[in-house]
Amino acid sequence: MSERKRTETRMVPYPSGSFVPERDLGAQPVLECSHLGIEFGGLKAVEDFNIVMGPTEIGGLIGPNGAGKTTIFNLLTKVYQPTHGSILLQGRDLNPLTTVEVNRLGIARTFQNIRLFTNMTVEENVRIGLHNQIPCGMFSGILRLPAYFSAEKKQHEKAMELLSIFDMTGLADVKAGSLPYGAQRRLEIVRALATAPKLLLLDEPAAGMNPHETEELMENIIRIRDQFRIAILLIEHDMKLVMGICEDICVLNFGRIIAKGTPEQIQNNPVVIEAYLGKQRSEAGAEKEEKA
Repeated sequence: MSERKRTETRMVPYPSGSFVPERDLGAQPVLECSHLGIEFGGLKAVEDFNIVMGPTEIGGLIGPNGAGKTTIFNLLTKVYQPTHGSILLQGRDLNPLTTVEVNRLGIARTFQNIRLFTNMTVEENVRIGLHNQIPCGMFSGILRLPAYFSAEKKQHEKAMELLSIFDMTGLADVKAGSLPYGAQRRLEIVRALATAPKLLLLDEPAAGMNPHETEELMENIIRIRDQFRIAILLIEHDMKLVMGICEDICVLNFGRIIAKGTPEQIQNNPVVIEAYLGKQRSEAGAEKEEKA
């Protein structure tokens, strides 16, 4: 199902020279990075990173270990302050903002290493993400005013609605730390969605999942995009997932972009093949084809 949905998308050129899904043409990009980079003690961890994402695009960020993928997520969420370049979220410059402010503005993420509140229940983890969406004043909570109970009811209903995306409503009262690894991954995505993002960053969402869980995840990522009308940028080593749902893919190596394009273009790009397999293996493969 996910493969069929992806192949229906046509990528079209955007005025900046980038490509966005045809359905997003004419809409303001959700994300624009221009010459983004960061140095650590003279080492260029990310250099000249440029990307434009449409408001409902599913994009992939791939590359060998240490290529700078998670560093880019840290730049987008202002965990790291860029050394140079700019980040615009729906046209707004993120440079002066903090991590909390960026999240409130509309960027949410999951992490390579799961970061849940393990001693809290599944529902409580989701409700933490809802505190800005369905607020309750301090005095209403202390005095148990009607506004407090109204907010509590709304938070519960919204949390259960979000958990239903991954069929997790039956686990609402279970401690997050007791969930299987794959379920913890799904819960982290749900908690991120609770903040009502415009751009969702997923850092290796399929890590630790079996093939069946990965297939379900692919379908749910597309469902999330369609239901919430948001953009999704993911880092992933599972190429079946990446090629199955991503509409545009950016390949990094040593902190620089070495290729951009559709899944078909990336799969057949010799520079990408060399980055993943090494020059000798790439040449050996070409020699084998010539002999055949």
